[in-house]
Amino acid sequence: MAEESFQEKTEQATPKRRDDAREKGQVARSAELSSVAILAAGLLALWGVGGWMMGGLQGVMVRTFTEGYAINLDAMSAPAHMISWINDFVLIVAPMMAFLFVVATLVNVAQVGIIFTGKPLMPKADRISPFSGLKRIFSKKGLVELAKGLFKVFVVGVVTYLTMTSEADGVLAYMHMEVTQIFGFSSDLILTLGVRLVLLLLLMAILDYAFQRFDYEQNLRMTKQEVKEELKQQEGDPMVRSRIRSLQREMSQQRMMSDVGEADVVVTNPTHVAIALKYDTESMNAPVVLAKGQRLVAQRIKELARQAGVPLVENKPLARALFKAVQIGEQIPEELFRATAEVLAFVFQLKRRQSTTANV
Repeated sequence: MAEESFQEKTEQATPKRRDDAREKGQVARSAELSSVAILAAGLLALWGVGGWMMGGLQGVMVRTFTEGYAINLDAMSAPAHMISWINDFVLIVAPMMAFLFVVATLVNVAQVGIIFTGKPLMPKADRISPFSGLKRIFSKKGLVELAKGLFKVFVVGVVTYLTMTSEADGVLAYMHMEVTQIFGFSSDLILTLGVRLVLLLLLMAILDYAFQRFDYEQNLRMTKQEVKEELKQQEGDPMVRSRIRSLQREMSQQRMMSDVGEADVVVTNPTHVAIALKYDTESMNAPVVLAKGQRLVAQRIKELARQAGVPLVENKPLARALFKAVQIGEQIPEELFRATAEVLAFVFQLKRRQSTTANV
């Protein structure tokens, strides 16, 4: 197998190779695409129910700061009040969290389908090996991840800077705003910043997904030797398959030869081709080919026919046409009815004469 390590992986992955990789959790998935989808879904949720959430949070804060003074907190009551505040907060953000969870699930399913496997969680020695870790860091994929990280930091920094500078007057006016105004202005600012980030990061996510697909296909490619070994495992050794086919041909030929004695006539070429025909007027719509062959097989068919007393009729055009057009066990085609009927009529007439002579 040492030769395999020097062979180039030029062959496309087989279906079995893909299925094995999928079972191991190896799929083409872009984490960036999922992140951008979640970010976009979060912005959509804020745009749709942000006002309701802000009102709910504002109500919780108002109750906390107004009613809190009237609450006598002690070691017994404090936990209950804390749980009540947490429940109020969870009820407000739960719809948005559920929506984000559904979006994240749908994006992952759209990329790789539904997979249930625990193999990626299995411990592996190479994961804790410092040499393997360095190799992963400086690999092509590691460099791509580094480039993506730097690009995201750059995009977030630039977009945040440009957005904040364009809204600098509004930010500086925070000190003169009421709490509700601050919430409203902050929501608009977050949405504006988020939309700009989504549009830029979406481009990176699309490119990342294309790279992940390309890298996945490259990693799945196989050498010619790997393809051969897989075929051996699935279908067996070629020598064994060849031997099995040879035995099957021999068995089929033996069955064919055993049927020659039941034929009504053997049409010959006369030396190269022989076809054994049978016709039962009560059970058959047309004559059937019981056996056929060329050269040595044809000689064997004629020899068995002579031993069984089956007439041999020389008819070169009919023999060639039957050999090409009809398989063993099939009825002859309609275009050969006339020529075959003439041969069978001659044979049946010959048999009647022989029977009459024997009776006399």
